[in-house]
Amino acid sequence: MYEDNELIQLSALQHFLFCPRQCALIHLEQIWEDNIYTIEGQLLHKRAHSGKIERRPEKHTEYGMPIRSLTLGLSGKTDAVEYGIDGHIHVVEYKRGKPKKGREDEVQLCAQALCIEEMKKVKISEGYLYYGKVKRRRTVLFDDELRKLTITTAKRLHAFIKEEKTPPAKYNETKCPRCSLLSLCLPKILSKTKTVQKYYDKLFFKDEECTS
Repeated sequence: MYEDNELIQLSALQHFLFCPRQCALIHLEQIWEDNIYTIEGQLLHKRAHSGKIERRPEKHTEYGMPIRSLTLGLSGKTDAVEYGIDGHIHVVEYKRGKPKKGREDEVQLCAQALCIEEMKKVKISEGYLYYGKVKRRRTVLFDDELRKLTITTAKRLHAFIKEEKTPPAKYNETKCPRCSLLSLCLPKILSKTKTVQKYYDKLFFKDEECTS
């Protein structure tokens, strides 16, 4: 069991599986920069983070519900939680893009479900990922495999954060162009040098030569 001061943001799970270096830059070094993708994501999440409750005959939806799990050591907010008249609960996460090849979005969604299960003593069997680019929901089953992956990822994340070590830059043709930290991470440049210090030393001495 974790203490309140040891809880890590739920979003770190997605960052960690997408790119450990991105996770370290955001959650260890507190570096963040918006780009068109993050701004579009913020607009998509605007209603989701309102904290409002929407009631309809067949269900009611709670937006921006604070959640946490002392077992997983995670905390955050849901985008939406839907309560059906049949008693079923579904967690909904909004994403601006389209379904990914990896399971990072599924793990983030499953972690939210595990938090709610721990808090409310309920069972949640599935949730939804809504992708803005394709404008449709994708059902995610919280089976044993996904639950185990989520729990294992949370443990790995805590060990990673505790180590306080940012991984070296490595350029990825698929992931890096979409990352808002591209201009700060400098993967194409730093992957060719052993350290950040060597890169800046090279810049410094180059400028010195130009002025001499």
